[in-house]
Amino acid sequence: MTHCVECGAERDSDQCPVCGLTSAAAEVVFRRRLIRQMAIFLAGSLAFPYISQVYPPLDIDGMLVFFGLIFFLGLVLAIVLESRARARKEIEMLRHLFTVLIPVPIILALALFFNGKLDSPKDVIYHPTVVVSRYQMKGVIRGTRRILVHSWRPDRRLERLAVDSDDFDRFHDGDKINVGVAPGELGIPWFYGVYRRSE
Repeated sequence: MTHCVECGAERDSDQCPVCGLTSAAAEVVFRRRLIRQMAIFLAGSLAFPYISQVYPPLDIDGMLVFFGLIFFLGLVLAIVLESRARARKEIEMLRHLFTVLIPVPIILALALFFNGKLDSPKDVIYHPTVVVSRYQMKGVIRGTRRILVHSWRPDRRLERLAVDSDDFDRFHDGDKINVGVAPGELGIPWFYGVYRRSE
């Protein structure tokens, strides 16, 4: 006994007893839905890297790695689902897994947005530190610009701060700076800004 590609109901003939679609019709309807779901997934996937640059969490590189894994898993699942639906094989478990992944990029993007947007500038704490080095990588959305500084947190040696192009060009190795860190409305500390320290 197999499941209908469209509604997931068990069927023992070519026509589904629940939705009434044949295997070929169910495959077409399923692929249309998969395209819509993939569009939602990709929209969230484009929003997350952009918002992570606007309100960058202190541990941004770790979050980007996690997001990259989610994105890769979503793409692989979509491809496998499409090929298995075309071959009229079982897809029920994979379909549920993909459905769970669809809102994850949007949820992550909204969490970062509200974490920074609702935070109060009065709660920003400034940490004195020194620029150790810088690096830049070109990217699809905004690229990656990082300033590496000595960490003020006891469990870390360096902090990688996501900065804009102005701050990247303004600060160089050995510069004494103050790093503004906001606690985050949702409890995710984020990088508020970097300022030159007066001697």
